[in-house]
Amino acid sequence: MSIAENVAHVRSRIADAALKAGREPSEITLVAVTKTFGKGTIEQAAATGLRTFGENRVQEAAEKIPVLSESFKWHMIGHVQSNKAKQVVGLFDCVQSVDSTRLAEALDRHVANQGRDLSILLQVNVSGKESQSGFAPAELPAVARHVGALSSLRVEGLMTIASFTDDEATLRAEFRTVRELRDRLQSVLPDHPCQELSMGMTNDYPIAIEEGATIVRVGRALFGEHPVAVRQRAPVGTLQST
Repeated sequence: MSIAENVAHVRSRIADAALKAGREPSEITLVAVTKTFGKGTIEQAAATGLRTFGENRVQEAAEKIPVLSESFKWHMIGHVQSNKAKQVVGLFDCVQSVDSTRLAEALDRHVANQGRDLSILLQVNVSGKESQSGFAPAELPAVARHVGALSSLRVEGLMTIASFTDDEATLRAEFRTVRELRDRLQSVLPDHPCQELSMGMTNDYPIAIEEGATIVRVGRALFGEHPVAVRQRAPVGTLQST
């Protein structure tokens, strides 16, 4: 299938899941995950109307973003080291993967120097696996208060990476937990939007939408296997947000 056909198929599944949950498909933002894919592939996706793209690695994003349309929106969805915060602020419209107060403080400092705000999501480790980044659910209220007090960050909501499993009950429970955390976060941070829920990837995005996702991060279902993965598949434990 072509990229255009893949995009149409994903949009159809998004619409079906939204309607099943009594929601409007327009409530869901599709972030096309473009890690390892080049300018030509991204422009093919953009020709279908996609305008929001996600990258996992700062160095790779720094090579792509400046040569693509300024009308695109870029989300950082991978782990960010604090020493990369200045570069991230210069490239991305939203950082979904804020997983430490140290990173939040670094982002705030650098974006304040630019005289603007930066949209962020707090990443929650809902699976409890040590291999996953993110805040534990129990520490989220205190973290949110700390980050919410920073002057130049706008907390838009939460992001999570669910367990890599085919067990629908597990996935639904994890997504539901994050939705409930988001709902409670709205009372903790009344001065921040706190509306977004980024959860769901190629394997589970329809379930995530049924459980309240407002953003889904989809790569393989749009573009196929990553070029690097085709040559040498990574271990399951290294799977990222696609």
